Amino acid sequence: MSIPTTAVSMTINGRKVGPIEIPQDLMMLEFLQEYLNLTGTRYGCGQGVCHACSIIIDEPDGTSRSVPACITGAALLDGGSVRTIEGHAERDADGNVRRLSPIQQAYLEHFSFQCSYCTPGFVNGATVLLERLERQPVPRADVEKVVLEGMNDHICRCTGYVRYLEAVKDVVLSTPGLTIEDADERKAT
Repeated sequence: MSIPTTAVSMTINGRKVGPIEIPQDLMMLEFLQEYLNLTGTRYGCGQGVCHACSIIIDEPDGTSRSVPACITGAALLDGGSVRTIEGHAERDADGNVRRLSPIQQAYLEHFSFQCSYCTPGFVNGATVLLERLERQPVPRADVEKVVLEGMNDHICRCTGYVRYLEAVKDVVLSTPGLTIEDADERKAT
């Protein structure tokens, strides 16, 4: 008896990969780690509950969403575009990090993580939230509520929530255009 396989091709962190022959039921987490050596996505609960393994799916319409890679089949993302934690920082031609993304930098500045195991999922979740706010700014008075709701699914077993949430809130409040007042000011100039 042989394991049923399928060929997948996708864009990961801006680079085309595939076609690669994989087992039909291979989860995206295993595809990233075992086939592409992208080990930043972390296995947490294995049930899609903790979101430590969250990756970003870039939709054709320009929107993005995060999904738990531990329960998302790699074959389901054939032809799609995916971002992992390895794709956020700006790198030079040799692959060295030149600049962290705003959310990565904020997490460092706020000492947001303790063990850092959940951090890749938090970075991806916060990135999706920031991208949503670029399209749909919120009133400054609602930022704390929006950040809490946007990051609610992510579990930190070290209880680093306060620092993670404060970092995201600071990025939202300091990035022009993410709040309605900022968007209104930008249109007026």
